[in-house]
Amino acid sequence: PGKSVLLLLDLGGGKNRLGGSALAQVFNQAGDQPPDLDDPAGFRALWAAMQELVDRGLLLACHDRSDGGAIVALAEMAMAGGRGFDAILERDDRFAGSREGGAKRWAGPLFSEELGMLLQVADADKSAVYAVLSRHGLEERVRWVGVPRDDDRISVSLTAPAPGPGLGESPEAAPCDCGDDPLLACRLSDLRAHWSALTHRMQALRDNPACADQEYADAIDTECAGRSFALTYDPDGVPSAPAVARKPRVAILREQGVNGHVEMAAAFALAGFESFDVHMTDLHAGGVDLADFSGLVACGGFSYGDVLGAGSGWARSILYNPRLSDAFAAFFARPDTFTLGVCNGCQMVSQLKDIIPGAAHWPRFGRNVSEQFEARFATLEVMPSPSVLLAGMAGSRIPIPVAHGEGLAVFDDPADRQAVLAGDLASLRYVDGRGLPAERYPANPNGSEGGLTGFTTRDGRALILMPHPERAFRSVQLSWRPRGLFEGEAGPWMRMFRNAYAFAVSAG
Repeated sequence: PGKSVLLLLDLGGGKNRLGGSALAQVFNQAGDQPPDLDDPAGFRALWAAMQELVDRGLLLACHDRSDGGAIVALAEMAMAGGRGFDAILERDDRFAGSREGGAKRWAGPLFSEELGMLLQVADADKSAVYAVLSRHGLEERVRWVGVPRDDDRISVSLTAPAPGPGLGESPEAAPCDCGDDPLLACRLSDLRAHWSALTHRMQALRDNPACADQEYADAIDTECAGRSFALTYDPDGVPSAPAVARKPRVAILREQGVNGHVEMAAAFALAGFESFDVHMTDLHAGGVDLADFSGLVACGGFSYGDVLGAGSGWARSILYNPRLSDAFAAFFARPDTFTLGVCNGCQMVSQLKDIIPGAAHWPRFGRNVSEQFEARFATLEVMPSPSVLLAGMAGSRIPIPVAHGEGLAVFDDPADRQAVLAGDLASLRYVDGRGLPAERYPANPNGSEGGLTGFTTRDGRALILMPHPERAFRSVQLSWRPRGLFEGEAGPWMRMFRNAYAFAVSAG
């Protein structure tokens, strides 16, 4: 976005107390005086000023310094943005003299966890930012600390304290305590390698070491493509559908341990359905009849605590009950119905494939190759398929939350996988930042061959997938989105729920 500067908004009043800091803990010390909230009014002013800066779009980025100090916050901002920086912090001359005092001159400014914020502000907005801070009484608390770079170089130096606020250009750096060289000079890739090394070693002991190695390699890869989304449809667009006097009805099915039913019901309701909360006990007791519904949705969670395997107990409560098995089979056979299984519901519905027309070659789902529950933000490609729920979405690469421990697609016979691919029944797969099928962890969080994670039937009326579309049907649900994409109300997966509505009213 053009040139920008890095500013430090300091509520510690330059005290730089190190007691209880992460730095002290590294050296097995408690320290002496810890940071404190000495100025509640200033803290309220900081909160109000930050809200105004965000509302007016005057911040490119921001980070508090309460966990590691200014140097850690700068490093985290650099690693998140993929760009280096030049920073010059004010040394603390109150500790000049002794050997210990010399260390505190640089340790305090770098690692103090006093209240404060690091801000990245466009050059063109500096005056507007200063006006906001002045209006909230914070003009004496702000200091220029550096500039981002266009490459991956990082440089940190110290300078003598400067009087008054500093929002202008770079001050002349006085020689720092280590001579003429910066206190820190390295590449961002080197910083990432050191930063993630301990986590990598711990992960390799706890998880599948191969997955740990893949994630570590990606973390330090300077050529990493990041995330790349692409759309073949308008997220806010509504597929054409005939007008109806009565809303179609969808059964939001759940079982003991299921927890995704509320979001699912909300997504279908927003698409135009009348959503009904249907518990398995309602079906067992005969109080609810599947014949009354156009759609059936099995939601995510941990049915029966995944006893007997993911979704197995839930599926067997249907298959081993002749009345329920017949009712579900009759529902699946009706040409005017659709079925959706997500996460635990995907695992369950996959085990009903013997009574679902066109699902004979579906896989079952086993433990993730990482050997851990994976809760991540992933990218899916919508593959060409007959799925009525994914109509018009083929070719799109879109974000989606993932949360499962057993999402590995396992085909009992290699011929089943070939049949699924040959029949275009594989409808969704994980992709990397280059848009290629993800074979490596963590872009492929469960290890499924070819990244496959969603499957449909020959007539497209049933769809199962491991990730959670109901957690991304509104744009505000996304933990990250690129500028200019998903800026309306609809998230990337709202189209799927609207497709369901269009099918239900047309088929009914």
